[in-house]
Amino acid sequence: MREYEIRDITLAPSGHQKIEWVKNNMPLLRGLEEEFVKTKPFEGVKISLSVHLEAKTAYLCLVLAAGGAKMSVTGSNVLSTQDDVAAALADSGLAVFAYHGATAEEYDRHIEMCLEQKPNIIIDDGGDLVGLIHTKRPDLAEEVWGGCEETTTGVIRLKAMEKEGILKFPMVAVNDADCKHLFDNRYGTGQSVWDSIMRNTNLIVASKTVVVVGYGWCSRGIAMRAAALGAKVIVTEINPVKAIEAKMDGYDVMTMAEAAPLGDIFVSATGCCKTITVDHMLKMKDRAILSNAGHFDCEVDMAGLEAAAAEKKETRKNIMGYRLSNGKWINVIGEGRLVNIAAADGHPAEIMDMSFAVQALSAMYIKDHHEKLGNQVIDVSGEIDDLVARRKLAAWGIEIDQLTEEQAAYLSSWNV
Repeated sequence: MREYEIRDITLAPSGHQKIEWVKNNMPLLRGLEEEFVKTKPFEGVKISLSVHLEAKTAYLCLVLAAGGAKMSVTGSNVLSTQDDVAAALADSGLAVFAYHGATAEEYDRHIEMCLEQKPNIIIDDGGDLVGLIHTKRPDLAEEVWGGCEETTTGVIRLKAMEKEGILKFPMVAVNDADCKHLFDNRYGTGQSVWDSIMRNTNLIVASKTVVVVGYGWCSRGIAMRAAALGAKVIVTEINPVKAIEAKMDGYDVMTMAEAAPLGDIFVSATGCCKTITVDHMLKMKDRAILSNAGHFDCEVDMAGLEAAAAEKKETRKNIMGYRLSNGKWINVIGEGRLVNIAAADGHPAEIMDMSFAVQALSAMYIKDHHEKLGNQVIDVSGEIDDLVARRKLAAWGIEIDQLTEEQAAYLSSWNV
């Protein structure tokens, strides 16, 4: 097995600096690293990881390695890998197979190379490692105890596999943990999406109309931050209950066909395909800005846009402009890929500290309990959620009340 395939090992000093910065702002992972160095919970365990390969992910990898794990690492998006961070991990002795701007073929090869060590535990973001095992390399499943899935899209894929009865090992839905989706998806996505849009466009958000596609936890954060920046927010939805939530949260709710002519900036975060189509684009204002905060690059119909465009050109770094048949231009950030990581640095370190603490502890759960688990998607244990939440509060120096014996008895009784 090759030790690494990266762009340039000499970039490692810059990567080490980035990792050190996030480490200093991730107290939960630091605490786990201190424990793992002593207890070595992953001694002899092979872990293959495919997550957006930037500094916070790199630190998670180093924490797992400190616990004894043999790590094999790749990215989960061709634009989110930071080459200096990949170099730093390789320089630290980890097997790394990823570089920024990989072709589809190179990306697939890196996914397969990451699995060559025949892992016991998988940590996935979007389901590409699991997908490859279940399609091209079913022989690898024999040594897999189970794994963890980081994001909404990956959990959707896993549940579809479970429903069809083809899932070959247990997978923990890390995305669905309270300490993940309530904070990472909402506050992390909300901040990082607007960080990306603002730094890449250098335009003001206040006074603009922002169209947010979907109203799940990610979209809630995106809409909340847009409103806080002074934008008028329109939400489009297919779920009537979520549409009511958006309305009661103070946003206009309408169909995409109705919203298309009104929006200045569009952000899709649904996990579905073709939420913004060429027909919608033809109704948009000249120079409208499109972005995607979902995992895959199909929410904005990029294939349709490429085919329909009369002309395209780079209008600014990370932004491609497309001239449509009606003469109007549409600007797309980050090739329609995950905007906050393909064209920025992703979620804040403190947010990913919680998510990655859940990941590390869920990997331990798989190691300790895999023999008792069926081939299914399982929830993060309540004990893990509670532990991560309490450690987060402790890191902030916050104490909370505890139930008295009388209160506990009251809450557990029906005859009050």
